[in-house]
Amino acid sequence: MNQIVKLPSRSEIKAADTWDLSPLFPDDATWESALGEFEKLAAGYADFQGKLSTSPQVLADCLRFDSELDRRAERLGNYAFLKSAEDQTNDTYQRLIGRFQNVAVKANEAASYIRPEILAIDEKTLAAFLAAPELAPYKLMLERLVRYKPHTLSAREEQLLAMQGEMAGAASRIFGQLHDADLKFGTVENEKGELQELSPATFTQFLQSPDREVRKNAFHQFYAQFEGHKHSLAAMLNGSIQKDVYYARARGYESARHQALFADNVPATVYDSLIAAVRDQLPALYRYYDLRKRKMNLDVIHHYDTYVPILSDLSVEHSWDKAVEVVVAALEPLGSEYCETLRAGLLGRWCDRYPNAGKQSGAFSSGGYDGPPYIMMNYKPKVLNDVFTLAHEAGHSMHTYLSAKHQPFEYYNYTIFVAEVASTFNEQLLSHHLLKNARDDRERANLLNNEIDDIRATVFRQTMFAEFEKITHEMAEAGEPLTVEAFRSVYRKLLEAYFGPDFTLDDELSLECLRIPHFYRAFYVYKYATGMSAAIALSQRVLNGGEAELQDYLGFLSGGCSKYPLDLLRGAGVDLERPEPVSTALQHFGRLVDELDSLL
Repeated sequence: MNQIVKLPSRSEIKAADTWDLSPLFPDDATWESALGEFEKLAAGYADFQGKLSTSPQVLADCLRFDSELDRRAERLGNYAFLKSAEDQTNDTYQRLIGRFQNVAVKANEAASYIRPEILAIDEKTLAAFLAAPELAPYKLMLERLVRYKPHTLSAREEQLLAMQGEMAGAASRIFGQLHDADLKFGTVENEKGELQELSPATFTQFLQSPDREVRKNAFHQFYAQFEGHKHSLAAMLNGSIQKDVYYARARGYESARHQALFADNVPATVYDSLIAAVRDQLPALYRYYDLRKRKMNLDVIHHYDTYVPILSDLSVEHSWDKAVEVVVAALEPLGSEYCETLRAGLLGRWCDRYPNAGKQSGAFSSGGYDGPPYIMMNYKPKVLNDVFTLAHEAGHSMHTYLSAKHQPFEYYNYTIFVAEVASTFNEQLLSHHLLKNARDDRERANLLNNEIDDIRATVFRQTMFAEFEKITHEMAEAGEPLTVEAFRSVYRKLLEAYFGPDFTLDDELSLECLRIPHFYRAFYVYKYATGMSAAIALSQRVLNGGEAELQDYLGFLSGGCSKYPLDLLRGAGVDLERPEPVSTALQHFGRLVDELDSLL
């Protein structure tokens, strides 16, 4: 009888392998007390209402109060979110999330008058205010706020929108609960003959199995659950898209996409040129799939054949400590302070390291201004990609650490646009380090394969996702119903375009769009693609440069949101309004494919 390999419960995980959240709050009781204090303090917003135009001092006092409340809210929200991520079946922490969101929505409602009241100040008075020393810490914030004047409603309308906050997140929360907690995928026999639990956290592990039957069985069994729940999942995704369209229309934006790009001051041409550039280079991707099919001796290639290393017989294993040392060694070009800080955090309690039952799938970095820049992993020692994931999330966390160290709270919290540069930059340095130290051609080929797959997943795949978001939001804005069949049809056409004419597409793959968590936070996946493109350029600049190039990059990591993303990147040495970074990344991909073909 086959043994069933199950994920351990949360209580079975060693404390040393989990994150230590006590720097945020020592325990739940302290959190409860802090939540109550926050709720009481939020009543203080009323003291400033109707008075913001009276003097620079009053406005400065209000903004200082609002910033202090935001900082408290960030700490409260971080603790509740991280606790719930440990085990999404734990009702205690689901309640904490719900209670925090309820209190936070009420605080946002109480503060909702601030933006319209500031924007109602006449231009001459506001200009005089901005020159006042009392408002110097908030000048940049206020200048950015003025950009939103055409999209800001009356105080009452803003209050009504703020009141909808919890409701607006319902589709995303329901999807998360269904995907990570309620859907049960059963067990699959792995290549060792063991019955292993199939879940969103282990799905990729099965797809990396050297046994094709294991990959095939896991793929079809996994997607059977999405087929069985496709109508509910489509309704959730439709609800999220309709929410995006509603808010864009309510605020007078040209489209939901324009609203999403507005905050970063990114022109739509950056988004559109990315899609155009990637589509232009799709033949290089087709060539890679053909290489895979030939080198793996496959008659036809399926999606479940694209994650396993081509040299699947080449075993690579990194314990946690070994992975940390490899990552830190790869990042030595970033200097001793960066590396020593990171090593201490990764070997200490920054990270929640291994999978457990109910744990949120995937990986993330979730830092704040107060407390360590935490990392959640579902680390598996035999999966090389997990070492790269660790380097990726470490990039986010060190970005948070340096921005919090060098910027005030108001300007430390960088946007996703630049976040994805910091994370994929680290992956580029790791790949460079491992390739440089490869022992033979087979190991080098395996590493090339890994980097190719990383670019494929980050540039090509995320651009396909970005195109899906663009098309489906445009459909919703045109009044076209987003049914299961509508989603399947759009996604199928994109799969055909991005995988090419010689790729065998299983029907189930058209449902992949219903299982992507990113789609509940629309129009940010393109930043993965632009981020990796910038990261490739910047990593080469640092590796081939000197102290000036390093300081440019560290200055970028320390910049928080003190400038708009495109300006921060220009300061680091790359301009994403020009076509070169994306073209360079795609050309680099083509060269890697050619070298891999020659080595195998």
